Amino acid sequence: MVINNVNNISATENLSRRAFMSTLATAGALLPVAGLANKLLPAKPAKTDRLICIFSKQLQWLSIPEMAKAVAALGYDGIDLTVRKGGHIEPEQAATELPKAIAQIRKAGLEVPMIVTNIFDPQHPLTEPVLKAASQAGVKYYRTDWVEYDPKLGVLKTIAKYKKQVQGLAALNKKYNIHGAYQNHSGTSLGAAVWDLWELLKDVDPRWLGVQYDIMHATAEGGESWENNLELLKNYIHCLDIKDFYWAKKDGKWKHELVPLGQGMVNFKKFFSLVKQYQISGPMSIHLEYDLGGADQGKKQITKPKEEVLAAMKQDLQTLRTLLREAGLV
Repeated sequence: MVINNVNNISATENLSRRAFMSTLATAGALLPVAGLANKLLPAKPAKTDRLICIFSKQLQWLSIPEMAKAVAALGYDGIDLTVRKGGHIEPEQAATELPKAIAQIRKAGLEVPMIVTNIFDPQHPLTEPVLKAASQAGVKYYRTDWVEYDPKLGVLKTIAKYKKQVQGLAALNKKYNIHGAYQNHSGTSLGAAVWDLWELLKDVDPRWLGVQYDIMHATAEGGESWENNLELLKNYIHCLDIKDFYWAKKDGKWKHELVPLGQGMVNFKKFFSLVKQYQISGPMSIHLEYDLGGADQGKKQITKPKEEVLAAMKQDLQTLRTLLREAGLV
């Protein structure tokens, strides 16, 4: 008897004893392989690629299983996991610990579409092991490290200096089928002005290296001109950071005051209308950097009741979902 598809066999009694025993032997030989595969649960097909994640920096007071359970209960889609020095996973341990962590998170019904790293130099000895481990575990996006301007070189020559590195990094990302993203961040680092990221990345394939666009920092640095920067970089944006702020004067100096979503000066209505217009998709990471008793700073111990911290995380999630519905993005 020839068996074309064992899944279509309606009655085992039609098998000869010899064929039946042969089938059992084959299945037995495959059991060790199946056991290895089951250690890392596969990613579930997502209803949308616009998954809402929480930045695990704000949950470093919890172990990975505890964090996964808490985040699932809050209603998030996934976790933006720190795989960097002082994070949930140390880079040196990524090869062994990252697959375990992702399996634990998926067991809670969550995804890990994105991670945060210290990666920028493609030649660093930890770069390739981290990318390989992340890719094999099903991670699709990672945030790179930041780099500083060299005052001796000036703006344009510093950008030129780093172009060779980003080309090498993009090649590694292609090798491992993972997208790297540089976050625009307030201050004097490369990328704060946002337009400079275009200069850095314009010769790179945006499938492999781009920008993790942060509308809060773009607003802080660009005022209303963030719209121009968004248009310039739209093809390089495949993941987003979400937070809110306003300017406040403290001790005679104007500073960013981070606040819950919707309570600051970020124009989310305009931002999400452009996200829809430019067809920007990919996962989003909520950053809670207002006072949460140390959770906002990535502390291992927090001074506010955990229920209060978790309630703030849930409120920001609900606010973001409302904003996305109003923009027609869900």
